[in-house]
Amino acid sequence: MSATSPRANWNYPTAIRFGAGRIAELPEACRAAGITRPLFVTDAGLAKLDVTGKAMTILKEAGLAPGFFADVQPNPVEANLTAGVAAFRAGGHDGVVAFGGGSGLDTGKLIAFMSGQTRPVWDFEDIGDWWTRADADGIAPIVAVPTTAGTGSEVGRAGVLTNEATHTKKIIFHPKLMPRIVICDPELTVGMPPAITAGTGMDALAHCLEAYCAVGYHPMAEGIAVEGMRLVFANLPRAVADGKDIEARANMMAAAAMGATAFQKGLGVVHSLSHPIGALYNTHHGMTNGVFMPYVLAFNRPAVEAKIDRLAAWLGLAGGFDGFQSALLDLRTRTGVPHTLRGLGVDDARFDEMAAMAVDDPSTGGNPVPFDAAAGKRLFRAAYDGDLAGV
Repeated sequence: MSATSPRANWNYPTAIRFGAGRIAELPEACRAAGITRPLFVTDAGLAKLDVTGKAMTILKEAGLAPGFFADVQPNPVEANLTAGVAAFRAGGHDGVVAFGGGSGLDTGKLIAFMSGQTRPVWDFEDIGDWWTRADADGIAPIVAVPTTAGTGSEVGRAGVLTNEATHTKKIIFHPKLMPRIVICDPELTVGMPPAITAGTGMDALAHCLEAYCAVGYHPMAEGIAVEGMRLVFANLPRAVADGKDIEARANMMAAAAMGATAFQKGLGVVHSLSHPIGALYNTHHGMTNGVFMPYVLAFNRPAVEAKIDRLAAWLGLAGGFDGFQSALLDLRTRTGVPHTLRGLGVDDARFDEMAAMAVDDPSTGGNPVPFDAAAGKRLFRAAYDGDLAGV
């Protein structure tokens, strides 16, 4: 691996230690966050990998007493959270190391959050001021260590959890879900296979693009989103083609954190459409976002064309809106993202049900063009048939 990975510390929106090899600082980061008996939370797939074992060894050799929890599926459900909270309490833990991609990070954060609550997790959905129902003093500290470059959950104040009773993804929010310290070590992402690299990269791009297009006034978020998109276009094909390109890996890790920072402005119906697909068909969230992005961009064109014209110019792409759309389609092709829902193994049997779910999704409110069930069905059909003109 080359030695060109950037290395820096910054505080935005939380304390971030960025650079190759910085996983070695995990014990010190735990102590700085007030954690001496962390529950190490990751997903079932990562639990078997050397990178996870090495992180646990680093903690143990530094004199900490970590527990280990990996009963986490790719789209986490309440049962995963319940089991994690039980493990946290039984082990007498005083904080969480959330390690992994979106599933491990979100579940770890939610375990820390729910470890001191008495109300059901659904009482803290991101609706109005529901977060004020939580006992803030009961939220354990969190150190986050991303091993993918997509979700950006390491810098977020929320976690996503699927309600199995309704087959819907819910966003749980509280300001103290923000990890106290984040270690972004791009060497941890080197083992990601190309398909996961592409899917997580599409998630980062979707966060940036939707934040940039979302309704409302937040120029700081928009500026972050633009640079995040530049990093994705420049680095995602490199990371997919050569998993050991540490510079590309580092820039994608930065882009992921930037996307999650930017989308405090809002998201849109790329996510509204992806969430039902993930809940019902268990598809990879980022890859699903990648499928929907050009269809939703075409749908939103009447409201965002001038903004995308400016974005294309900033990114050095000729042709304004059409040039950006072409570059997006080319990026998907180069990184192996399917053009249709069929490519994800999704059928067309539940479009009515999913359209209704998409309308109710919390991301819908940020979309720049009004969205209803009829529009949802039209977009599902277009993405299924591969018909960009059909939106």
